[in-house]
Amino acid sequence: MSTDPADTFRQEARELLETLEQGLLDLERTPADSDLINAVFRALHTIKGSGAMFGFIEVASFVHEFETAFDRVRKGESVATPDLIGVALDAKDHVHILIETPDASGDRGEAIIAALRAIVETDAFPEPPLAAEPEQPVAAEAVPGAPRRWRIRFSLPEDSLVQGTNPLPLLDEIRDIGPCTIVALTDAVPPLEVIDPEAMHLSWQVELEADDPHEAIDDVFLFIRDGMDLSIEPLDEETESDAAAAPIAAEAEAAIPETEAEEPAATPAETPVSGQPAQAASQQAKPVAQDKAATAPAGGSTSLRVAAERLDELMDRVGELVIAQSRLSQMAAGSSDINLKSIAEELERLSSGLRDTTMGIRMVPIGTLFSRFRRLIHDLSRDLDKQIDFVTTGEETELDKTMIERLADPLVHLIRNAVDHGLEETDTRLAAGKAKKGTVRLSAVYAGAEVAISVSDDGAGLEPARIRKKAEEAGLVAPDTKISDQDLNMMIFAPGFSTAKEVTSLSGRGVGMDVVKRTIDGLRGNIELSSEKGVGTTVTLRLPLTLAIIDGMLVRVGNGRYTIPLSAVEECVELPANADTASRGRHFLDIRGELVPFLRLRELFKLPGEPDEFEKVVIVSAGEGRVGLVVDQIIGNNQTVIKQLSKLHSDLKSFSGATILGDGTVALILDTAQLVSAGQSHDDRLVSDQAGRAA
Repeated sequence: MSTDPADTFRQEARELLETLEQGLLDLERTPADSDLINAVFRALHTIKGSGAMFGFIEVASFVHEFETAFDRVRKGESVATPDLIGVALDAKDHVHILIETPDASGDRGEAIIAALRAIVETDAFPEPPLAAEPEQPVAAEAVPGAPRRWRIRFSLPEDSLVQGTNPLPLLDEIRDIGPCTIVALTDAVPPLEVIDPEAMHLSWQVELEADDPHEAIDDVFLFIRDGMDLSIEPLDEETESDAAAAPIAAEAEAAIPETEAEEPAATPAETPVSGQPAQAASQQAKPVAQDKAATAPAGGSTSLRVAAERLDELMDRVGELVIAQSRLSQMAAGSSDINLKSIAEELERLSSGLRDTTMGIRMVPIGTLFSRFRRLIHDLSRDLDKQIDFVTTGEETELDKTMIERLADPLVHLIRNAVDHGLEETDTRLAAGKAKKGTVRLSAVYAGAEVAISVSDDGAGLEPARIRKKAEEAGLVAPDTKISDQDLNMMIFAPGFSTAKEVTSLSGRGVGMDVVKRTIDGLRGNIELSSEKGVGTTVTLRLPLTLAIIDGMLVRVGNGRYTIPLSAVEECVELPANADTASRGRHFLDIRGELVPFLRLRELFKLPGEPDEFEKVVIVSAGEGRVGLVVDQIIGNNQTVIKQLSKLHSDLKSFSGATILGDGTVALILDTAQLVSAGQSHDDRLVSDQAGRAA
C-alpha cells in the first residue's frame, strides 16, 4: 500500500504543531527560558523545511515570516510577552489551516505576520546608549575570539535534487544570517555529454559577516547534514594570510576517517585562529557530520508509526483467536484425550499473552489528551477575563486509544462548563475570601479495572434550587415531586437543560452536557457528580480500560446465557428461599448488615419457564450504587470479545454488546451501570408505593 507523501507530511506536521503549541504555552509562564525559545524555533524551522520539501510552498513562506519575527526573541532582541504568545498561537492555527486545506486564503496570514512584527518591534529591548568616549565601542569590536568574517564551503548530497531539495531557499536563508558573498563552484561539473541532469554537481563558497554562524548554519542544513560536506572557518583581516590555508586543512581533515581524525596530530586546525583558544578553533574545524555522529544516541529505543486501522484489524484477529481458543478449551474439557488438553492449555497461554501484548499496543497515556486542554484554558481565560490555574495529574494513566479519541469532546464541554459556570468573576472570588486565580483540575487514576477521570473547580458550586426551577420549567420534574439534591444536580446532563441566563458563544443552549452523557454511556461508563456550595464541583467519569476484550462471568437464566463484566462483580451469594416474603414486598438482601436491592433477570427480560430451585445472586456495582442480579446458574469466568449491537438494537438499554461463546452460540453482555440504575429506581418506586398505601 503506497503512502501519499503529502499525508506523511501532514501527520508529522500535526505532531510538530502540537509541540509548538505546548512550547508557546510553557513560554508564557517562563518567557526567559532559552531552552523553550530554542525548542519553539526548532519546531518552526522543521515545519518550514519539511513544507518546502513536500511542496507546501505557502506553508513554508508563512512559517519563514513567522520564524523571522520570532528570531528576535531567540536573539534576545525582544521578549516573549503574553500578547506575543497570543498572536503566535493564532499563527500556529493558521499554519494548521494551510496544511490541512492548502487552498485556504492567505489573507489572514498577512494580518497575523503584521501583528507579530508590530509586537516584537514594540517589545524590543532598547539599544544600549552610545558611550561618551569612542574607545569603548572600538574595544568591543576588538575582543579576541569573536571574528565577524567567516568562510563557508558546502556541497549538497548528489541525490538532493531527486529528494526534493532546492538549493535556492537554502542560499536565501544564509543571506538572512548576515551580509555575505556567495560564489558557485563549478569545478566538479562534468562535461555536458556525460552530465547527469538529476545529480547535484555544484558546490558553493560563502564569505559571511556574523558573530558566530554555527548554530544558524546548522539550522539551514537541518535536513541534509548527514550526506553533505560542510566547512566553516573564521577569517580576520589582520590574520588573513595565516588563515588562507584553513579551508584546505578543513577539507583534508574532513577526508580523514573518523578514527584517524581523533588521533592527536599537529594540524593547522589545532592552532588558535584570530586569537581563539586552540580547543574552540579545533571544534569549529570539525566536519558537521562528525559532530552529529558524536551526539547521536547509541542503542536508543526506536519507534515505528503504524496506521490505527491496522491496530484495529489486529485487535479483531486477536478477538477471533480468543473465540477459537475458547471453543477448543470447551472441546478439550469434554474429552479424555491428554494431547488435546495439552494443546488447548498451550494455546490458551499463547492467546492470552498475545491478547495482553495487543492490548498494550493500543494503550495510550492519557497525558496526550490532557495536553490539548492547556490551549483551551488559555483561550477561555482570555475570552472570559478570568485568571485560571490549570492543574493536571495522572498523565501517565493509560487508556485504550479508541477511548482517548472519543473522550476529547466530553472533556472539552466539562472544562468549558467549569470555567464559564463554575469559576466566579474575580471580584466575586475576592469578596468570598478566595484566591484571585481560580483552579481547574483534571486528573486520571486507575480504579480497579476502570479509569476515573475527574474535572473539578473551586468555584461557587451548583445551586439545587435554581436547577429545580429550570427543571420544572422544562417539564422534567413535577412541582410537588420529592427529589434529592444529588438527583437534581444530575439533571444538568438532560438534553436541552441549561441554567445559563443568556446564550453566549460558550454556553446557554443546553447541548454540551447532553453530549457528555451520551458519549460516556456509549463507552459503557458512568458519571458521578459532587458539588458543595461555595467550595466547587467535581465531575468524575468512570470508564472501562478497554472496549475490545474483557474478562466476564457467564451466567444462565432459563435457556439463555449472559455475560457480566467481571470488573463489576463484587460477590456471589445464594438467594434465600424466603427473600421476597422476608422483605415485605421490597426486593432487598441483607449483605453483612447492608441492604442491597436485587432484580430478577427472569422477570426483567420476561423469560418463560420456572426458576431453578436454588437461585444465585450476583452482586454488581457501578459507582456508589450496588444491585443484586438473580440468575439460575453461575457457569464460570471467560475471556469475552465484545461485539457491538446493531442500530436496530440501540433501544436495549440493559445490554452493552454481545459475545460468541465457545460452542458458537451468542451471549448478551449485561450493562451493569444501567441495571444498577434500574435497581435503585425500582427500590424508589416500592418505597413511594408503600408510603402511598400507608397514607
